[in-house]
Parts: sequence; structure tokens; C-alpha cells
Amino acid sequence: MDMASILIELDDTTYRRLNAVAPSAKRQRSEFVRTAIKEAIRKHEFARMRAAYLKTPDTETAADDWSGCEEFEL
Repeated sequence: MDMASILIELDDTTYRRLNAVAPSAKRQRSEFVRTAIKEAIRKHEFARMRAAYLKTPDTETAADDWSGCEEFEL
């Protein structure tokens, strides 16, 4: 899998706190940051979906029809 690299700057307090929960050894810190970014993106996407459904909710009939439902993993 190809991965792009980014450079981010953190203030000293955030950097120390990050190292406390995800030390740089064995790429724990990189994985922690990747996971945090993925979770933030997922939350943003869920918020957009929720807003869309609130704007145009399903009808009662469509909401009760689970026959074409996809499996959805969090």
C-alpha cells in the first residue's frame, strides 16, 4: 500500500502528551495519528449523513424495509 507523508507541527504540550500515549518506538505514534485521523474523518462523514437524513428523512415505509440493507461496520 502506498502512503503519502505529511509534516505536522505540534506545540510542546501536545507533543509530550502524544508521546505519553503513543511513543515513537515501533511506529506506535504514526499509527496512533493515522487512527485518530481516520476516526475524525469517519465522524465527519457520519455527521454529514445524519444531517442529510434529518433534512430528507426516509418515509415510514422505506425506513421499515430492511430487505436491501448493506452490512455496515464502524
